[in-house]
Amino acid sequence: MNQTPDVRDVAAIDLGSNSFHMVVAKVVGQDLQLVSRHKQRVRLADGLDGQNNLDNASIERGLACLAMFAERLHGFDAMNVRIAATHTLRLANNAHIFIQRAREVLPFPVEIIPGDEEARLIYQGVSHTQPQAESKLIVDIGGGSTEIIYGKGFEPELVNSKQMGCVSFTQRYFTNGKLSNKNFTNAILAAEQKLESLAHRYRKKGWSIAYGSSGTIKAIREVLIGLGYEDGIITAKRLHTLIDKLCQWQHIEQIELTGLTEERKPVFAAGVAIIYAIFLDLKISEMHYSEGALREGLLYEMEERFKRSDIRMRTTENLANKHRVDLEHAARVKEQASELLDQVHKKLGIKAKSELFDLLEWSALLHETGLSISLKAFHRHSAYILRHTNMPGFNVEQQRVLSTLARFQRKALKLNEMEEFSLYKKKHLVGLIRILRLAILLNGQRNDEPLPHLTLKVDDEDKWTLTCKERNWLENNKLLDADLQTEQAYWQSAEWQLHFS
Repeated sequence: MNQTPDVRDVAAIDLGSNSFHMVVAKVVGQDLQLVSRHKQRVRLADGLDGQNNLDNASIERGLACLAMFAERLHGFDAMNVRIAATHTLRLANNAHIFIQRAREVLPFPVEIIPGDEEARLIYQGVSHTQPQAESKLIVDIGGGSTEIIYGKGFEPELVNSKQMGCVSFTQRYFTNGKLSNKNFTNAILAAEQKLESLAHRYRKKGWSIAYGSSGTIKAIREVLIGLGYEDGIITAKRLHTLIDKLCQWQHIEQIELTGLTEERKPVFAAGVAIIYAIFLDLKISEMHYSEGALREGLLYEMEERFKRSDIRMRTTENLANKHRVDLEHAARVKEQASELLDQVHKKLGIKAKSELFDLLEWSALLHETGLSISLKAFHRHSAYILRHTNMPGFNVEQQRVLSTLARFQRKALKLNEMEEFSLYKKKHLVGLIRILRLAILLNGQRNDEPLPHLTLKVDDEDKWTLTCKERNWLENNKLLDADLQTEQAYWQSAEWQLHFS
């Protein structure tokens, strides 16, 4: 959009299991001014079948909502829009189909974020929109998952995401919309079982204030006000009263409560059961509603432009230390990989200093994490760690990219095992795999002597040529020469071309 340098429009979209939310803001100097909020009930989770595939009706509802959002975002720069998908799209086997079709409707990338990353961003959203407290507990009950976070200031210390949400619990414990004491008891017990292993850790921490964010907590607050609790504060006693009130009706459709909207009514009872279980297990005395949530977290992190990179670099360093990575060697591989990509990125169709550069560097720093398990097949161990570890700052697909680069860093190139990606082009990732392999190989002898300057070129036939101006550089290094010949054979088996001189 045409704006002065100090003013820009930003937007964040949360693709939740029950509703899609969008918040639009204007950045003026150092201030972030919220301009508008948009919400549409999509009921995406209702469309998951027994095999965790989204049905066509739910996909169409989601796309229709995104088409409306697209009208509001016309003219926005791609770097100023973040779209995060949560529990249902994490779960759906055919999420890639939804994302591909979403890109046709809304020309911005959709990130599927892990549960712990969702929790971290919720914490940021609440922390930026509430008065600062010494310590805080934050609970967010979504359609498919519930996030529970404890932290101080802007730093979360305990982060958990549990597979229990108001949509999934409605389907399981309030089948056919039936309300009864037995159904509430079963739902509360199920939630307590999921909390059993972690509740003591939160109780041990303690907190100065507890906040609830998103639709479930907001609806409970509005209903409590309607019942005469004008301050809207949520307590265990008030929740118990609310459950007794709900049990006066036999069916969800019969519920008549001041403050409860028609769109929230179908999943309200399950949300009440989940939050009551959390109150009991964490021994929460009272909870306040926070307007801030995941989308605000996305916004504020987007505005602090370098903070996200800092978070991901801190995550990378912590993971490297945890798995006792040889940091000096990893740094040499990273520098080598960056230098090689810098030489050929235009030929590979990769933009200078794009996120692909960062992903290559992070994968270089973490490619040996699997050595902490075993030398044998350590590349596969590294791939597993990078795919399944909680990595704050990274979305699901970014972790999969790091995992893929680690998986193909050495040995035979079984490219039929390479998965499909939505946010990144396969040809670009193949280019990064080649560069990482070369960077690792060139530093394979792990000595402190710097390598001579090497030039990498890619021609129109996709032939890769590595050259050195220093005469006899390979004759003086027989081991490297042998390693390059072995690598050349691996490339040939994958129908790639590698030459060196």
